[in-house]
Amino acid sequence: MAQVYSHMTMSLDGFIADPRGGVAELFDWYGAGPVEVPTADGHQPFRVDQASAELLREILTTTGALVCGRRLFDLTGGWSDNHPVGAPVVVVTHRRPEDADGWERTHFAGSVPAAIAEAKKLAGDKNVCIASANVAQQALELGLMDEVNVSLVPVLMGEGIPYFTNLAAAPHRFHDPVVIAGARATHLRYAVRR
Repeated sequence: MAQVYSHMTMSLDGFIADPRGGVAELFDWYGAGPVEVPTADGHQPFRVDQASAELLREILTTTGALVCGRRLFDLTGGWSDNHPVGAPVVVVTHRRPEDADGWERTHFAGSVPAAIAEAKKLAGDKNVCIASANVAQQALELGLMDEVNVSLVPVLMGEGIPYFTNLAAAPHRFHDPVVIAGARATHLRYAVRR
């Protein structure tokens, strides 16, 4: 059965970006090895260790749609309507871009539940990946997420944008992790306990 999961690269102290949204300190693992993993959009490939390559290949082949927030959409220029995963993107926003009708692979929804429902339709039998911290927090709180994935990197940021914070329905509980030891990242997969 298709899963709804989040995946973020996170510092040891829980941040997925610096206070201004920068991720340079966190993404070293995408170039920390000899194994080349091409992206679906044809841009620069990942160069990672073998274990991380297997994880990335799984993400690339099993993800049928991606959900993100408007902030990430704006920061990336909407990936020029061609996300590296190669899947359609559903953006949670109350402010549709003026040129929204010109985007073929990018869709817009006014709420997290609506975005996940649309992403599930687009994904078919494949998984839905949530790629924004705020959207992941809301989905977890609403019971719409099946798995939390963390690529934990060996850096302490001190401050920044947290993966999860201010969870009203906490505590949320998870099954024991699946652990993949990689170069410059330890990948953790936690299935949500229901």
